[in-house]
Amino acid sequence: QVHLVESGGTLVQVGGSLRLSCEFSGLSFDTYAMAWFRQAPGKGREFVAAIEGGGRPSYADFVNWRFVISRENAWTTVHLQMNNLKSDDTAVYYCAADRSGNCRPYGCSDRDQYDYWGQGTQVTVSS
Repeated sequence: QVHLVESGGTLVQVGGSLRLSCEFSGLSFDTYAMAWFRQAPGKGREFVAAIEGGGRPSYADFVNWRFVISRENAWTTVHLQMNNLKSDDTAVYYCAADRSGNCRPYGCSDRDQYDYWGQGTQVTVSS
């Protein structure tokens, strides 16, 4: 059984930076693809970034080089470094884990690809 716990969400000003972390509890972390999704009030859950078991990252178009996803296999943790934050980035951020390790068959940006989800961490960007 896999358990995911997000941390790092807080209130930050426009233009600021924040690093989110997701701690993975379970076996074989390094074989999982990991991702971040987010959900703003009144909107659906959308893909932010993913990193496959082999280390290949992918990002949503709106990220526009502002965010970086990384993983520390020794610590079974995945991070999301967010820079130049905008008010539109305000959302609950969720961590997700994919057993396939390479986002198959649905793709890294598809919620149906993921087998496990965390409870989320709130990020609020204020002006």
